[in-house]
Amino acid sequence: MHTILGASGQIGREVARNLKQDCAGAIRLVSRNPRKVNDSDELLSADLLDAAQTQQAVAGSQTVYLTAGLPMDTQRWVAEWPVMMRNVIDACGRHDARLVYFDNTYMYPQTAEPQTEETPFRPHGVKGRVRGEITHMLQEAMDQQRVQATICRAPEFYGPGKTQSITNSTVIAPLKAGKQAKVFVRDDTLRTLIYTPDASRAMVLIGNTEDAYGQSWHLPCDDARLTYRQFIELAAEIFGTAARYRVLKPWQLRLAGLFSAQVRDAAELLPRYAVDNLFVSDKFKQRFPAFRVTPIREGLQAMALEG
Repeated sequence: MHTILGASGQIGREVARNLKQDCAGAIRLVSRNPRKVNDSDELLSADLLDAAQTQQAVAGSQTVYLTAGLPMDTQRWVAEWPVMMRNVIDACGRHDARLVYFDNTYMYPQTAEPQTEETPFRPHGVKGRVRGEITHMLQEAMDQQRVQATICRAPEFYGPGKTQSITNSTVIAPLKAGKQAKVFVRDDTLRTLIYTPDASRAMVLIGNTEDAYGQSWHLPCDDARLTYRQFIELAAEIFGTAARYRVLKPWQLRLAGLFSAQVRDAAELLPRYAVDNLFVSDKFKQRFPAFRVTPIREGLQAMALEG
């Protein structure tokens, strides 16, 4: 049994597709309102904030994929993420299920230094501290052998379907609609972006590789990094639209934050857009040399076919 916690998001749905294609065994999709991805999927409604429901969701599983997310709401992150992680660790430990955790980079320093699996956590802001705390919580459980787990970390997303990311919402969606894109802070810094189907496919590969457990992995990205200016020019060419965009300066975003809680909650991420983002996934590429990373052009071409 492969169980996906947080199965309604784009990563969870793509993990389900890849599990069906590449792995034997039943697939259980868990969220508050789960929907089938594959005809044979088992559905279970559960709230990961409830310990008993989390235990029920994990029971009988061999491997559990934690792909759950929360809205960009700082108060909810502080209140809910530690509870969810504790419940999942306890459930996996009790039922002897392996855990594959989908992590992000919010806890990393927002500098131009290359980011590897050894990069120390130096978060800028509350959400980064929360993500660092729950990752440390899992690492401690791994070190104490309370759970067999692996950590899969990804930078900024772009991708098809209902992928939720700053790049999708402020750049790709407007361009596809023939509207003006928006770029945070600067348009001339290099960005490392991960294509969501690659992230999900790599997670399934890691989750089904025995010696991949007990450590952290940077999920594979196209190392031909682009600036947002270059990304927008390429996307506009592929989508057949004008490469129109506007750079939003920090003072403009602070002003917008007076009227938008969502903008205020994203404010702590702004320093990362002022410098190159050099997320390094060499460890994965050396361990899994047959894995083909989708070039950015191909990813955008696939998204153009969605209409």
